Amino acid sequence: MVICATLMVWKVTTVPAAEASKQDAPVQTRAVAKQALPRLDGNHLEMELLEVTYQPGQSSKPHSHPCAVIGYVVEGAVRMRLQGKAETVYRAGESFYESPNEIHLVSANASKTEPARFLVCFLCDHETPLSVPVPTSQPAKGE
Repeated sequence: MVICATLMVWKVTTVPAAEASKQDAPVQTRAVAKQALPRLDGNHLEMELLEVTYQPGQSSKPHSHPCAVIGYVVEGAVRMRLQGKAETVYRAGESFYESPNEIHLVSANASKTEPARFLVCFLCDHETPLSVPVPTSQPAKGE
């Protein structure tokens, strides 16, 4: 969790070296996420951080993630909807959390003209694919 948060803050607060040498101000930080996590096996913990880019209007098919997910929007805005929850738009600078195995019904760029880019940190305690498709023959619960 600490590694994930550190990488996300670093991605947001890093400044090119030439620009940083001109600045005398201290580095600014801000909390972007705080979330209780499910019980995990500490002997098998693994973290993977991905950068995802959706082109204008692009989306993913319904899926789930077997591990806890922490996301941070770097650029643009993304529409997300988890089963049983309302659709939410997350904009640059905002974060989101998904519990293990939640059905991700909507994951899409909120814009038809601009790309969206976000970081996704997976926290796993077992070997597993990071994303699993939702069978199309089975209707999603809560629909």
